[in-house]
Amino acid sequence: MKKPFQLMNKSYSLQHFQKDLLSGLIVGVIAIPLAMAFAIASGVKPEYGIYTTIIAGIIISIFGGSKFQIGGPTGAFVPILLGIVIAYGYEDLLLAGLLAGIMLVIMGIFKIGTLIKFIPRPVTIGFTSGIAVIIFTGQIANFFGLEGIEKHENFIANMNEIGLHFDTFNMYSVIVSIICFAFIILTPKVLPKVPGPIVGLLFSTLIASFFFSGEVATIGSAYGGIPSSLPSFHLPEITWERIQRLIVPAFAIAVLGGIESLLSAVVADAMSGTKHNSNKELIGQGIANIVTPFFGGIPATGAIARTATNIKSGAVSRMSGIIHGLLVLLTLLLFAPFASQIPLASMAPVLMMVAWNMSERKPFYKVLKLKNGESLVLLMTFLFTVFSSITNAVLVGLVLSVILFIQRMATIDVVTKVLPDHSTPQKTVRSSVVNTAHDCPQIHMFTINGPLFFGTAEVFEERIMETIHSDAFVLILRMEKVPFIDITAQENLLNIIKYFQKNDGILLVSEASSKLVDQFKQSGIYELIGKEHFFERTGGAIDYALQVINHQACIGCQHLAFKECTKLSNPKMSE
Repeated sequence: MKKPFQLMNKSYSLQHFQKDLLSGLIVGVIAIPLAMAFAIASGVKPEYGIYTTIIAGIIISIFGGSKFQIGGPTGAFVPILLGIVIAYGYEDLLLAGLLAGIMLVIMGIFKIGTLIKFIPRPVTIGFTSGIAVIIFTGQIANFFGLEGIEKHENFIANMNEIGLHFDTFNMYSVIVSIICFAFIILTPKVLPKVPGPIVGLLFSTLIASFFFSGEVATIGSAYGGIPSSLPSFHLPEITWERIQRLIVPAFAIAVLGGIESLLSAVVADAMSGTKHNSNKELIGQGIANIVTPFFGGIPATGAIARTATNIKSGAVSRMSGIIHGLLVLLTLLLFAPFASQIPLASMAPVLMMVAWNMSERKPFYKVLKLKNGESLVLLMTFLFTVFSSITNAVLVGLVLSVILFIQRMATIDVVTKVLPDHSTPQKTVRSSVVNTAHDCPQIHMFTINGPLFFGTAEVFEERIMETIHSDAFVLILRMEKVPFIDITAQENLLNIIKYFQKNDGILLVSEASSKLVDQFKQSGIYELIGKEHFFERTGGAIDYALQVINHQACIGCQHLAFKECTKLSNPKMSE
């Protein structure tokens, strides 16, 4: 049996460590510019992104539910974190991250991880594409070297700000940005194993330093020098008033972080053939986000691109993620002064490429082209992400998805009238054999398909009540395909039961699962129907029904719905 937080199995060898070392170094190199870029895009100093990569990256690798997961700051968080920084400030961002971490741990303990996976794909595509637009447009100012730009929470206000200050563009910044872009795009084609963003940052920074010194804004000139030291312990100020103010933003961070990390874990499973533990992953993410704020770090989650790179690079165990964090730490201690010289114009293409790669263009177009309810969910989620907030976008997307699901469930054939098909040896019940000339007036039998809940409850009742004849005496409900019944549907079932009992009829239930029977017992429906009226097999229910119906009314009947009807319609044959 594996230990709770086992880093490697007993067969772990030197060769395995060498593979983890290589993959950890590769991912670490990729993570360094992204850590600074995401921090800057979120409105905080670049070193805070580095602190997050070191601390959260190592903790997530140790305690997470996926052994290949690489954690750290991600683009998905940028709009939320920037909004919190603008509205409340950096100190409140730390507390929001801490609260989000606590929420993630609680989600993991109560096994919410299995529920997050059910978020509809159009919703995730919608908000991911919306985030990509926000990140991309958020770097326009740095790309062109615009001055006097004030950041806003509102997308329209930010675009208006760019338009008002576009006349301040810096041609040197544009040249540096284009050079960085060129290296990012061309490097993978020439040197597939070399990270393009690193090459782009290195060469564009050297060119800016030698040829445009003092002409373009750098990380150092905009945010001050990056300290080449370990982050100090910092206790965020915790008050009830601040908690109340930040509870909603914190919840948004927790939900988005949970979704992002589990999506990343699913990608890792598909690439590696492993299976992650969803709830353990949430707990690991939660622990990381609880600890990181004490060292000045911003919220973190699983990074899909870095996790995929980790696997492609040959990672064997969680050790690769730990090595990735240690490499970033070593880089901070040795090369922080050099990082301060990186132009903001060089960081812009890095984030723009991240936005382009995360935009899910093909899936977006594919769903939009369907022109159905899912297209509407996608479009509304996307628009709310861009023009409102991710929190509102996810809520709107989920509500629309639920409405769409209910609408679809309400239109499917929930209730089907059936009779035994005597042409088959097993006498299988089928709807195709029911017609006006072949339908027992006294016994009505229905197969119920799927869950009975508020979306299908009314259809369930109406279909039965409008189909049965006035002289119906026995109603058989085949409920093998009913996984559950909610309170609304129970009320509709009660209406049917009371109608039949009022008219001296009998309702029989066959093939109901033990879980469904338990629900009936808890609601009192079981006692109302009667224990003797529940049958494990439909054949038993039919035999019982044929015994209790009015046999006098069967004489001369030509429907012959059941095999016994031949004798019942002509009693002389049995003499």
